Amino acid sequence: MSKLAAYFSASGVTEAKAKELASVIGADLYEIGPAVPYTSADLDWMNKKSRSSVEMNDKSSRPALAETEHDFSAYDEIYIGFPIWWYTAPTIINTFLETFDFSGKKIVLFATSGGSGIDKAVKDLKKQYPGLNITGGKLLNGKVTGDIL
Repeated sequence: MSKLAAYFSASGVTEAKAKELASVIGADLYEIGPAVPYTSADLDWMNKKSRSSVEMNDKSSRPALAETEHDFSAYDEIYIGFPIWWYTAPTIINTFLETFDFSGKKIVLFATSGGSGIDKAVKDLKKQYPGLNITGGKLLNGKVTGDIL
């Protein structure tokens, strides 16, 4: 069974956990990169006009991806990782899920967070994408082990 650990990381924390996860479960690695990288000012969640605040307050926001053509057909399991923003997945994860075809694949979510859980993100994404096989998710703030679910 072929596995892929795809991740979006704005500050490097989720990237480090994605690399650990890929190593532990024997998965390939793929970065979900934004077309325009986020700056520290973009990530200032205290500023209602920062890029991340504006994106998260607009449910239709779909930040552009750096790469819009990639063949994921060889993978049976796709692990998708992200930092928790406003208690859920950043809107670039919506862009990723809507840009590529993940039908028939098992999708497992993982996240990093300074204090929020992943449950709302899992619930939100399952509701938004009922046609995808999103099986659950786990926070990877500590040691990464093979029992992600």
